[in-house]
Amino acid sequence: MTAQPTGVDEQHGTGPSDDDLITAWGLLHEAMNSIQPKLLHGITPDGKDMAGPWFEVLIRLQRTPGHQLPMSRLAREVSLSTGGFTKLADRLEKEGYLERHNCATDRRVVYATLTEKGIEFIGAARIRHVERLREHVLAPLGEGGVRQLATIARTLRDSSCD
Repeated sequence: MTAQPTGVDEQHGTGPSDDDLITAWGLLHEAMNSIQPKLLHGITPDGKDMAGPWFEVLIRLQRTPGHQLPMSRLAREVSLSTGGFTKLADRLEKEGYLERHNCATDRRVVYATLTEKGIEFIGAARIRHVERLREHVLAPLGEGGVRQLATIARTLRDSSCD
């Protein structure tokens, strides 16, 4: 089957062609790859850049009641292997941003919990991050576009869950 640039999928009759699907997915990747560095540029309290996984872990913990989550869940949510997440947690713990502790009722579960220093650090970074989100996401998309983006992203995420 050859690609149909006309917007019609020959195999299914209607809807986007193979090329349309590939293009849409590629544009999503390009957008994320170009915007993500802008969102994390200079957002630490001292004006330095922050690595994506650091930010994702800290912001998820900050937004969670009690500021703690199981490490296995955090690893899955930020798309890191267990070993990769353990190394990241080691660095975050060394910086004083999080602590690990065992679950009282299940020895297999280890929680990552934000420290006061971590709460202050991610609170300051979050303010700068939101400023950049407003500039690089809200400004080009508008309020309706941001809502639509969230709906689309949630649909894709939820459809891919095991």
